[in-house]
Amino acid sequence: RVKELVFKPDWTDRLRLDYTKNLFRILAVIALPGTGASVSTLPGSHKTFHADEALIRQNLNELAVWLEELAAETGHDFHLGLEPEPLGHIENTTETLLFFERLLADAADPQVVRRRIGVNFDTCHFAIEFDAIGPSLDALHQAGIRLSKIHLSSALAFDPQDPTAVEAIRAFDEPTYFHQVLVLGKTGEITHFVDLPDFLNAPAVPDAIEARVHFHIPLDAEPRLPLRSTHRQVMEILAWRREHPQACRHYEIETYTWSVLPKGLQRPVEEQLASEYAWVIDNA
Repeated sequence: RVKELVFKPDWTDRLRLDYTKNLFRILAVIALPGTGASVSTLPGSHKTFHADEALIRQNLNELAVWLEELAAETGHDFHLGLEPEPLGHIENTTETLLFFERLLADAADPQVVRRRIGVNFDTCHFAIEFDAIGPSLDALHQAGIRLSKIHLSSALAFDPQDPTAVEAIRAFDEPTYFHQVLVLGKTGEITHFVDLPDFLNAPAVPDAIEARVHFHIPLDAEPRLPLRSTHRQVMEILAWRREHPQACRHYEIETYTWSVLPKGLQRPVEEQLASEYAWVIDNA
């Protein structure tokens, strides 16, 4: 079981700060001279933890100053990327923008924070939030928030009013990872479910038009109908990259669910890796 444990210790705990410093110490040794090196991290905490955000901001600001000193010492452009995630302490574009306003307001030198603390933009996560990819990236970029890293990743989507789709989604209910579900209603409201079993055991959401699930689907493979994926959002992020080639230097293929995919989507891991890389290269 990973689920909520992946958020522990969160950024209220100095254990997370110390662990992250150690990651950068390792990068200082192994990174090529003059290159940038990024680490992605959880979005501060998880909403169910009711974390003290002041502690999160304090630890991140301390890390920013420390990274600035390490960067000057080593010549590496080090930066940390907070990864907004459904039901994370920050989970969508609006929450991210507001959080960085507060983080920068606390900083002794906001420019240091802008250089060293940014966002790891996971395509799957923002798609699940029903955030438009291009405008979301534009808003972060225009706010001066560093795009530390971009994850190329795709989520599950389905019609929650279709009983066959709801039945098909049960095959993705597995006990290892959180699979948050967000359901969009006709008037734009979004209903959150902490995990897929919570959605499956709850009454139907009235006037729902689409549901999206935090379950990473291989970039080069679509689930069988009546399920679908947020593949279009990955294409949008690649198009945005072509228009903004200098906005982000670090891209990562983020499918980690190979071993828990339903049998029809599973392939040998080396085939999976090669196929996803080939797909990205062909579409970049």
